[in-house]
Amino acid sequence: MSTHQARSARGRYGEELAARRLSEAGMTVLERNWRCGRSGEIDIVAQDGDVLVVCEVKTRTGGSFQHPMAAITPAKADRLRGLAERWIQGHGGAPPGGVRVDIVGVLLPERGAPVVEHARGVA
Repeated sequence: MSTHQARSARGRYGEELAARRLSEAGMTVLERNWRCGRSGEIDIVAQDGDVLVVCEVKTRTGGSFQHPMAAITPAKADRLRGLAERWIQGHGGAPPGGVRVDIVGVLLPERGAPVVEHARGVA
């Protein structure tokens, strides 16, 4: 398996754990890996009550873990908000509660269970 394939498989696994965590928190996962041309991708689009949530998932292994919050730069947050606007345009308009950007960090240690952190409204 190439490094790219391994990273891709790890990312998919992390997104699966993240989607499960959001569902357990009472959210409805509407879409995963939504792409908008060359503008980018939203890892998970979910609904939390009347709020639309765009969720970035960051999966790290063992020692390479940087805190997931470090992954959301102001530029990344702006890009996610722009993608959310495009998603809304194609799916019937803005929800009454507006849009929130969340991040789910997944740490896959060498041994033991994965650690999943969910931070709401990071941007």
